[in-house]
Amino acid sequence: MQLPTLTSPAIDDEEPSVPVVVGAVIAGVFFGGVGGGVAFPTLPALGTVLGISAFVVGLILSVNRFTRLLLNTPAGQVLDRLGTRRPMLLGLLVQGMVPFGYVIALDPGPIPLSSAAIFFLSRALWGVGSAFVFVGAFSTVTHVTTAKNRGKWVGYMRGGQSLGFPAGLVLGGILTDLYGYSEAFAVAGGLGLFAAFVAFVVLPNVEGSASATTRLRDLPAVVRADARVLGIGATNFAVRLLYAGILLSTVVLYTREFDIGLGALASTGVSGIVMAISVLAMSVTTLVVGRLSDTLPSRTYTVIPALGLLAAGFALLALVPSVESTVVGVALVGIGVGGTGPPLMAYLGDIAPGGDVGKLGGVYNVFGDLGSTIGPLVALPVASVVGMQVEYLVCAGLAVLTAAMVLATLDGDPETIRSPEVVPND
Repeated sequence: MQLPTLTSPAIDDEEPSVPVVVGAVIAGVFFGGVGGGVAFPTLPALGTVLGISAFVVGLILSVNRFTRLLLNTPAGQVLDRLGTRRPMLLGLLVQGMVPFGYVIALDPGPIPLSSAAIFFLSRALWGVGSAFVFVGAFSTVTHVTTAKNRGKWVGYMRGGQSLGFPAGLVLGGILTDLYGYSEAFAVAGGLGLFAAFVAFVVLPNVEGSASATTRLRDLPAVVRADARVLGIGATNFAVRLLYAGILLSTVVLYTREFDIGLGALASTGVSGIVMAISVLAMSVTTLVVGRLSDTLPSRTYTVIPALGLLAAGFALLALVPSVESTVVGVALVGIGVGGTGPPLMAYLGDIAPGGDVGKLGGVYNVFGDLGSTIGPLVALPVASVVGMQVEYLVCAGLAVLTAAMVLATLDGDPETIRSPEVVPND
């Protein structure tokens, strides 16, 4: 199928194809998230059934993030060199096939690998696919939009991405209870392949308009040369560290420590509801804040208040540990997280040279994956030493410091980054 190659919009008015193209991207990131989320309520329970230790189950659940962390920037380079269509379709296809790897892992049969090994390899492949899908989504949306509507469509894309994972959590749990593990994995794979088919039909090949591209080894120079890139990346790192890294890793301990219950639900059940509230608040905010940032003189006018709400949420959790304050606190945290992503990504798209959009999107995701990877490693040890309340107060302080950094590095006219070839060597 021959589809047009897009460079970047030459007009400020939104082209009719933009909703179709971005809709395909949203379908890809949503169903990819569903496939990733299905694994979480099923694999831990499968550990005892298949004789997989808790430590190995933890490795299986986290290896996808590690492989994505390594591949974000190389994936961006490939996208800038080849265009977004083929690499992104490959990523979607890999994501769609991975759940069928889970089905095989349930009963390897003649395959000379253990169930744990097949699960591990499948999750690692999911990380490879998601690197191309997430970076490709950012690159595609950036190229087909303009500064006047980029925030809106990035917000919609991020909303689909943030809703996919919790939808997978719910779908995986329900299908497993009603039908079984194989059926849950097969449905997730089918949805992923459906997203790949939709993208194959409507996704154009988006290429950058710049004549020169940044070499991979030049990226540190790009980050050093423009404080805004470092500011955007560091903000994403801090937000993912606080939310995906610390809050989601400790909320069940928080509800248990302060005996926060809800009706017949104990700490574990309440923690699930609490996480759902934060995800819902985050998702709704992403749909609104991107469009809002398009109308303001600077996109930081939405990022800084969002970081303030993030800090307020953690402070409320620390100072008033009750059912009502927990609900309000996690909702504030969710709003804060949702209020930072779309404006930051749109800002990065505003300043990125056309030929380097993919690689800079990869840098953005590297910072975020670092935060969400490091967070769980430090959250529990710190809480055991200083307590949950002190840790959450520290989180609030870090959010305030991040807002100050945004004000210092990003508040201004978003001019395009200089080409790395003219960046002076240190």
